[in-house]
Amino acid sequence: MCQLLGMNCNTPTDVSFSFSGFAQRGGRTDHHADGWGIAFFEGRGARVFLDPGAAADSPVAALIRSYPIKSRNVISHIRKATVGAVTLENCHPFVRELWGRYWVFAHNGDLKDYAPRLHGHFHPVGSTDSEHAFCWLLQELAKAHADVPPVAELTRTLRELLPQVARHGSFNLLLSNGEALWAHASTHLSYIERRHPFASARLADEDLSINFADCTTPSDRVAVIATQPLTCDERWTAFEPGSLKVFVDGALQNL
Repeated sequence: MCQLLGMNCNTPTDVSFSFSGFAQRGGRTDHHADGWGIAFFEGRGARVFLDPGAAADSPVAALIRSYPIKSRNVISHIRKATVGAVTLENCHPFVRELWGRYWVFAHNGDLKDYAPRLHGHFHPVGSTDSEHAFCWLLQELAKAHADVPPVAELTRTLRELLPQVARHGSFNLLLSNGEALWAHASTHLSYIERRHPFASARLADEDLSINFADCTTPSDRVAVIATQPLTCDERWTAFEPGSLKVFVDGALQNL
């Protein structure tokens, strides 16, 4: 199946280190070679890069590794196709507008016999089960709330909606509106929170290390979520199956 990478911070932060290791799983250290994508929130805007080729060999991925775009919320995805052809329109993350804000979504898993009724504003462009699920989630959020609610209220609504999709199979996902980052695990998902005092870390998929103390301030907070831990010398926390977590300003929220 696919793999996910998410980052949530309290100040715009460079994701190049994490993405460098993550991209190697797109055809080099793992077999997820059916496309990839990454989305950066910048204020109310979203900068999105998609490529139907393997991330490990992609010139676009090389650009991301060398060009440090800073963002408070980032979602990336490398694809192992199960439903839908290997085409650009089937690459994650997917982006839609709701309540005057961009929403970004990426999914890892396989949904069986999933054909939700879509009767509102949101319809898939591609043929993946993932994009169908995203459209359905936004449709139901729009039905439940007339305008954008607080993060806590959105989280309660998502806790009601997500099990309705997850019953069709594995539904690991990342979702963000630029304010918060939601992560739901059916099978494998882990996270780490980095804060002062910052230490060094070494990637598991590439011979690359960094001393975070050299590029942070004492007030910085960064949360990173991934299908499998990206570093080999830090303590990551695994999600419990069926759990939904929300991160705001680089910290896990108790909601």
